[in-house]
Amino acid sequence: MTSQCTDDLTRSKYSQYYNTALIKLHYKCAKEMSQEELDERINGKDGPSLLNIIFIIICSIIILENLLVLIAVFRNKKFHSAMFFFIGNLAFSDLLAGSAYIANISLSGRRTFQLVPVQWFIREGTAFIALAASVFSLLAIAIERYIAITKVKVYGSNKTCRMFLLIGACWVTSILLGGLPIIGWNCINDLNVCSAVLPLNSRHYICFVVTIFSIILLSIVILYVRIYLIVRSSQQEATNSPAYALLKTVTIVLGVFIVCWLPAFTILLLDTSCKMSNCPILNNADIFFGFATLNSALNPLIYTLRSKDMRREFLRVLCCWGLFQSGRPAERCMVPLKSSSSLEHSFPTVLPVVQG
Repeated sequence: MTSQCTDDLTRSKYSQYYNTALIKLHYKCAKEMSQEELDERINGKDGPSLLNIIFIIICSIIILENLLVLIAVFRNKKFHSAMFFFIGNLAFSDLLAGSAYIANISLSGRRTFQLVPVQWFIREGTAFIALAASVFSLLAIAIERYIAITKVKVYGSNKTCRMFLLIGACWVTSILLGGLPIIGWNCINDLNVCSAVLPLNSRHYICFVVTIFSIILLSIVILYVRIYLIVRSSQQEATNSPAYALLKTVTIVLGVFIVCWLPAFTILLLDTSCKMSNCPILNNADIFFGFATLNSALNPLIYTLRSKDMRREFLRVLCCWGLFQSGRPAERCMVPLKSSSSLEHSFPTVLPVVQG
């Protein structure tokens, strides 16, 4: 097997983007598979496994609930504020993550070996873009809330400009981060640095991505700690004060993020320093990535539970779809809320609204 794991240095990496045999070579070498094991995977069952069916159901729920958030924000003018546009951006990111993971599952298994490298990079890159956009959206929300509470003058006094700059930066950075492998940061012509989990990606790229996400998580923690300290210094109240409610919300948001993503980050870090033969748990990486997608399902639940009006708007949307009508006229279901959102007014104006 070792003799077959050699790079074709006579061709540039870009000229091999349509080489149909390259994926088989990389999977065999990076995952340290015998020819028999490779043939078994190539000729395996065509249908999805039970685990993949479960993940597809979860991703379908992710798509539906985040679509519900987008519709609620779009149809209700009371939600046309910067904070809710950030929520909508996060919901769109999570919706894309659910869609990308379904596409990833549909093109996995034996179908993986029917792809050419450029298709493989698009498959994996889309998932990375969706993940990065979701994470950067959380960071953008934290930055916006920190600027709002500290009254920092950024980009002048135009809040709308700041909002679009943050959202734009979120997507530009995400696309750049997810597109690095197809641009050239991959292990084609350098099999020695191939990832065992993602065999066409470089271990250096995997390490870079995990480092970036870890820095973002740390930045979010620091920002919210700073926010809480500012709130606490300005409000000396009982433990049931909005400041403590805010701390509880932040703890839930960060706790869910860490619980969902820590196993996947651990697997990716392990992948950068351990071969498949020494770390057989890498064979089960899909389980950890599937578990991480739960974060996209929980995000809407966390921040909508903070808003009574958002929940009411959800019921109105479901009513319009013919659900939970309870004998009410259809016209009433079409009428959006006229009250201000409790998500913004459940805290004093000095307090930020923390989303997850």
